[in-house]
Amino acid sequence: MFTMTSVQMHSIPALLEGKDALVRSQTGSGKTLAYCIPVVQSLQAMKTKIQRSDGPYALVLVPTRELVLQSFDTFQKLLKPFTWIVPGVLMGGEKRKSEKARLRKGINILISTPGRLVDHIKSTKNIHFSRIQWLILDEADRLLDLGFEKDITAILNAVNAEGPERQNVLLSATLTDGVARLADVSLNNPVSISVAEEGPALSNPEGGGALDVSAPQTGDKLDSFAIPEGLDQYVTLVPSKLRLVSLVAFILQKCAFAEDQKMIIFFPSCELVEFYYTLFVQTLLPRPEALAAAPLPPGSTQLKFLRLHGGLEQEERVAVFQEFSLSQAGILLCTDVAARGLDLPQVTWIVQYNAPSSPAEYVHRVGRTARIGCRGSSLLILAPSEAEYVNSLASHKINVSEIKMEDILSVLTRDDCFPGRQWGKQKPRACSPQGIRERATVLQTVFEDYVHSSEETVSWAKKALQSFIRAYTTYPRELKHIFHVRLLHLGHVAKSFGLRDAPQNLGVSAVKKKKATPKRPDLRKKMQSKQRLAEVLRSEYASGMEAGGAKVAKQSQQAGQAAGQAARPRPEPGLGRGRKQKKKRSP
Repeated sequence: MFTMTSVQMHSIPALLEGKDALVRSQTGSGKTLAYCIPVVQSLQAMKTKIQRSDGPYALVLVPTRELVLQSFDTFQKLLKPFTWIVPGVLMGGEKRKSEKARLRKGINILISTPGRLVDHIKSTKNIHFSRIQWLILDEADRLLDLGFEKDITAILNAVNAEGPERQNVLLSATLTDGVARLADVSLNNPVSISVAEEGPALSNPEGGGALDVSAPQTGDKLDSFAIPEGLDQYVTLVPSKLRLVSLVAFILQKCAFAEDQKMIIFFPSCELVEFYYTLFVQTLLPRPEALAAAPLPPGSTQLKFLRLHGGLEQEERVAVFQEFSLSQAGILLCTDVAARGLDLPQVTWIVQYNAPSSPAEYVHRVGRTARIGCRGSSLLILAPSEAEYVNSLASHKINVSEIKMEDILSVLTRDDCFPGRQWGKQKPRACSPQGIRERATVLQTVFEDYVHSSEETVSWAKKALQSFIRAYTTYPRELKHIFHVRLLHLGHVAKSFGLRDAPQNLGVSAVKKKKATPKRPDLRKKMQSKQRLAEVLRSEYASGMEAGGAKVAKQSQQAGQAAGQAARPRPEPGLGRGRKQKKKRSP
């Protein structure tokens, strides 16, 4: 690296002066180095040489395990000349015993997820913060989105209890009210560094983009999103029944017929990632055991599918992250676990199979491409009923251009797209609407044949569909008029999962799941139980008897009978007939 980015040029001097900072810059602008360099510079320059046994001097909190590993790798590279400074990580999925052993030996720069650090604060005696000089909160808004607010409060309390005065830094691509509240409790007279546009900075600060250095502002939601300058943003409107076919056509267009293309496709849940990963591997790759496989065009780039989500084992997540980072081409199917902070080199396309729930989430997803001056593109797939979402993005100064669905599907009319498939006696009409529909139908049949090849795959597709509908019900209230389950055609949505028809009773189990809560079916049972208890008490009061052990047992037996059925308990000694009749007549 020969030149600093804008955010680095303005952040590093401020941090080296010992100031607290709230840093906002677009994704891929080099924020990690903007805090790593000052931390390493200050620690290696200490008069008293740091010892490993001293414990942590710097604490870095990040939201995901992948970001922990990425930040750790950056620190390792910077610390090669300074071997006496030891970095280390704490994160979920690792063995606590081995982490405790590392803490016992000593870690000077500690990078961790909040949940695992709180776990060690509560259970590990040899963790201490008496020498903490740096506290870094990277991707601060995502830390709050993932529900880490209580954990961060616990960490701040633990550090404040025994730590000396320290320097605090908050970094994010978006500034929300939650980040502003977090800044109020964790920063002392901070400088706010906001870089609107990115690119390699020139020797003078004015040449590196629009800079705003001031006190932190709150409540400015409309201007709180920084989009990479080299990003081309697109949207396409696709009916639900053609959603799957259009996605695959886009993959073939950008990855099978072009070289060195890396694509990330975002899905709303782990179940959807697993389902589509298996579906694509089984139907699009040349596997001998694949059913009705669609062969790739001769000489085209080999498609390689990878998946990443929170349900994978830690070792597999690390392996996938590293493999996709090092590869020249590939397609990563993932959830939002990969949307924040990850630096995945040379990603050319970001595809959002479902609309994100907020503009901030949109910004972080598309920020995986066009990083540090590079160019990249993003595609948002919407149903026609969801077209108003484009206006919602535009209100936050996020402007997208439309790609026609026909332009995406036209790749299916290439003669080498499916060279091994029989098209009948007549050749398809190239690029004509009829020809496109014929090829789309054939491709849809490939997926449906695989899904219906066994009961297991059908059941899996149904579960994935149910997961999609559950995710669809979680959009915030301000977007409900755009994304509402009642606007979905379940039969057409089922097509995007390779199902020929909408499963029966799916709407009851998935769509109406939320509506079952207000009705409180258990409330009726509770009321019936209370009524039966009141009946027993009134009867007992009317009889003038005290509730003995045998009486209580008899009442419990009577209360457990079906509603409207009168119990016939055996008569107790000393109980007269009149009292029994009187008990039956009680309301």
